Amino acid sequence: MSFEVPDDLHYRESHEWIDPESGRVGITDFAQDELGDVVFVELPGEGDALEAGGELGVIESIKAVSDLYAPVSGEVTAVNEALFDAPELVNEDPFGEGWMVEVEFADAASDDLLSADEYAEQIE
Repeated sequence: MSFEVPDDLHYRESHEWIDPESGRVGITDFAQDELGDVVFVELPGEGDALEAGGELGVIESIKAVSDLYAPVSGEVTAVNEALFDAPELVNEDPFGEGWMVEVEFADAASDDLLSADEYAEQIE
């Protein structure tokens, strides 16, 4: 099976992505497929500080409960509140309507983030 891996994003090995332009963060197409139907998402609040590699939140599906990890350190500037009422958006559109938070980050990108090619290799 082939998964969508947009070239303009950076990825964590734990399947989160970040858009380096907007600071928008979510989980990958591969991750949402592995989880199955997402039924609940717990996210930080606006103004919360995140630590790269630290906990970002929790995602619950019919199969499992998984921790989400922050791809970068920074401050949460927006939260996708639509996910609280419609967590299935993560399954339907993981790189669009299913985004989770936006982060204002100091460093352009963390060294432990993967390029699209590196991430695609990891999930093959």
